Amino acid sequence: MPSTLHRAHDDTLDAALAAAVKRSRKLLNKRAMVAAAASAMPVPGLDWAVDAALLSRLIPEINREFGLTPSQLDQLDPKKRDQVQKAVTMVGSVLIGKFISRELVFKAATKVGVRMSTRQLAKFVPFAGQIVSAAVGYAAIRYLGEAHMKDCIWVARQAQLEVPLLGISSKPDAISP
Repeated sequence: MPSTLHRAHDDTLDAALAAAVKRSRKLLNKRAMVAAAASAMPVPGLDWAVDAALLSRLIPEINREFGLTPSQLDQLDPKKRDQVQKAVTMVGSVLIGKFISRELVFKAATKVGVRMSTRQLAKFVPFAGQIVSAAVGYAAIRYLGEAHMKDCIWVARQAQLEVPLLGISSKPDAISP
């Protein structure tokens, strides 16, 4: 199965899309490490709260990288905006071009609900359980982030959207990980 970066390096895509994938993956790796650390803590419910907070910040940042935030979409001409909305509908994403709410984050998190339940149970096994819990926490955030990036790539390609050239770190209103 091709990775997200391999999908972005298709001949029909430009360097801006590949750069957006690299920047998004860098963000995703940092956030997944934070999720892993929170998952290793033997505090019940801490990992769920951290995951929700991470996802509620990560998803908009990934959207921003691909030019798919609500404000970026509002700046498009109406014809291009309709193309993007049709592509979003076709991919079935509830996270692209939307303001990210707690309900949307929990809806996305249900995709990996079994993994999260396993993580909760693993915490109660000394040491090895915490390692398993951390690995599952990392994998859950990575899975959600990669799936969202694939959706963003598909929407950008279908709508022939110009991906912004600037990275998140160069924006003054960016949120650090």
